[in-house]
Amino acid sequence: MLNPRMLLATLAATLCLGAQPAPAEIKTPPLRPGEGFAITLGDGVVRAYGEAKQEAAMGSLAQLAWMRMEGADWASQGVRFKCTGAAGPFTCWNPKGHGRVDLGKALSENCSLAFLFWIANAQERWKADYGEAAARVRMEDVFAPFLGRRLKPGESLPPLTAAWVGAGDLLRTSPEAFLRWLMEPEQAEVVNFGKRLLAGHWVEVKELFGKEDWWFQTVTVPVPGEPAASSAWVVGGKGQTLVVLHLSGGRAKPEGLARLRELLGLKG
Repeated sequence: MLNPRMLLATLAATLCLGAQPAPAEIKTPPLRPGEGFAITLGDGVVRAYGEAKQEAAMGSLAQLAWMRMEGADWASQGVRFKCTGAAGPFTCWNPKGHGRVDLGKALSENCSLAFLFWIANAQERWKADYGEAAARVRMEDVFAPFLGRRLKPGESLPPLTAAWVGAGDLLRTSPEAFLRWLMEPEQAEVVNFGKRLLAGHWVEVKELFGKEDWWFQTVTVPVPGEPAASSAWVVGGKGQTLVVLHLSGGRAKPEGLARLRELLGLKG
């Protein structure tokens, strides 16, 4: 039986997915139309396949950017929130709500209301600690890779709307771009939060790879009134391996997990 290092080496050989034309004997991943896949095996090389360069609305992947900004403070505070499905002008994607959530549950279940509540409190603290102009610079610095030119310039904090936790088209990325973002040293804490809060979803992974579990963030990005235009993201990792998968064409996060299972060769 292969040990984890040998399994990852086998995966590396199987998924030699570089942008350069692959030799005939190299097996490339069986991607379908509308799928983009990017992977690094901890060697600093990004292997991108299919529509991996195609930008799309990032949806609740935005929560990982907030973990970059505020995750350490929220974790130290032991933040909690009771999601009932609506709060003021905001609604959660789950109209029944998620009940009481901590940081890990809010992240794994994509509870936008919890994040909006915590972000609103954080913004008040930023204003007091840094001043509004400096707080905006700090926020733009983290979100710059996903904003393009879609945010109007200014010196005050932008209004807190559901767009900042992934609704609409304000925040966009591609599988390759998001993988490169995760690989930056500044995002080490984001990956650590993934390992701590999102690991252990697949029992069989423990059997395949030993004690260290894969972690996954799964997201469905709805398009109001256009269910066929919704898409799914799956971001995950194990050790130094990181993967990003995007599925367009009306697919949702359960399909994303199933496809990633196929691409990584995890047993059913």
